[in-house]
Amino acid sequence: QVQLVESGGGLVQAGDSLRLSCAASGRTFSNYAMGWFRQAPGKEREFVAAISRRGSSTNYVDSVKGRFTISRDNAKNTLYLQMNSLKPEDTAVYYCAASNGVGVVTRKGEYDYWGQGTQVTVSS
Repeated sequence: QVQLVESGGGLVQAGDSLRLSCAASGRTFSNYAMGWFRQAPGKEREFVAAISRRGSSTNYVDSVKGRFTISRDNAKNTLYLQMNSLKPEDTAVYYCAASNGVGVVTRKGEYDYWGQGTQVTVSS
């Protein structure tokens, strides 16, 4: 199993930046494709960004393209999400997830392990 712990969330103003981290422990981190998802109150959990095992490929939901950057450091067993130009509609609990899948995994159902989430609140 893989244990995932997110950190870095908080309350910021529109236009600010945050960097989320996801620390992984357990099995070899580089064996997993990774992703970030978010869930706003009353809404379903949605895909935000994903990265392949070695970090060579990434994918983003259209609403964050150009503002968010996903990256990973396999030596540190850590996944990151750099979020710039934050908007109130980015407010949500953000989750990192690990998948046994190949390549970039964007479907929620293909993720095998999930963290507990970190709250991001963007005020206008």
